Amino acid sequence: MKITQLEVYILRAPDAGRPHWVSHFIVPRANEILVRMHTDAGLEGIGLATSYTPIEAPIKAFKSGIAELVVGADPLAPERLYQKLFGLTSQRLASERGWGREAIVRISAAVDIAAWDVVGKAAGLPLYRLFGGYRSEVPCYVTCAYYRDGKDLAELRDEMQMLKAQGHTGFKGKVGGASLKEDVERMAVAREVIGGDKDLMIDVNRGWDLATAVEGARLLEPLRPRWLEEPVRWADDRRELKLLARQTRIPLSAGESELTSYGCRALLEEQAIRILQFDCTMMGGFTEGRKLAALCELNHVEVAPHHDCFIHAHIVAASPAGCIVESFTDPERDPLQAELFEDPPRIANGKLTLKEAPGLGLTLSEAALKKFGERIL
Repeated sequence: MKITQLEVYILRAPDAGRPHWVSHFIVPRANEILVRMHTDAGLEGIGLATSYTPIEAPIKAFKSGIAELVVGADPLAPERLYQKLFGLTSQRLASERGWGREAIVRISAAVDIAAWDVVGKAAGLPLYRLFGGYRSEVPCYVTCAYYRDGKDLAELRDEMQMLKAQGHTGFKGKVGGASLKEDVERMAVAREVIGGDKDLMIDVNRGWDLATAVEGARLLEPLRPRWLEEPVRWADDRRELKLLARQTRIPLSAGESELTSYGCRALLEEQAIRILQFDCTMMGGFTEGRKLAALCELNHVEVAPHHDCFIHAHIVAASPAGCIVESFTDPERDPLQAELFEDPPRIANGKLTLKEAPGLGLTLSEAALKKFGERIL
């Protein structure tokens, strides 16, 4: 089988007027690369790559020939294809063409996921079964409690009540962008609304220095967080995570901000985190995500991938180390989850149930593609 064509789209959502902030940056409502991979066997695969940084660099790479290195390759050999693309990060060609490292990493992720989608369709099996088939239903939580201009505790309470009414059993709130006193008060409101029998996770998005993280963990511990995510700064996060882990009983998690699977491996080697949160759409695709899931299993670390629940459910469902997937069921925060796919897997009562359709089991909504997409190739 050969890849005959790549269709590439950039997915963007219009400005909603009041952005969602985490500790120190605005989270895009949509800023993604969509790859549609066509083959000479008539099979089509789709892949997504997520970027929090400007999308112009991947656009430049696609328009200056990187897709030509994919056309003609065998989609049933995703490992070989991934290594070919990722290898560009160390080659002269990338410098000559002006392809930045992060752009190559994002593109390789989207192409890899699309290739695996083709593999699953060729086999007639959903990917979670090809990857191991440990279970067909996975726990699912909702990310919420973002900072927004003018948002007070009353609005936060309304938000949490809305999400609780949707049937969620796990909720992840954002901190790190206000004083510790304010953030603890905000998370106390969240805990009060969801009740003591639901999971509350807390995400700092690398907003604290070590001393603040130690104090923040102490103050938040009475709220019984299931985990504390990316609590310390990017500059020395691995060492500071290890130091923090010695001073709190709250499990620590990290991984979404790593650019490579090797960075995630280093997090495990520090023995500081108990939950790894790599993102197959930001680096590595399924080829590297499967390796990391296996590494987590062997190191007694849980897998709770960042973002894109419909994609990452296949990784979490396939492995005994699989813990939970992250969802965004407020369309104002993430319209792509709400609209991009027709009849996606069902989320209800804190669970996501995978479908038995082959590959990713996802069908693009042409209406959503027209609404959010710009074809660049």
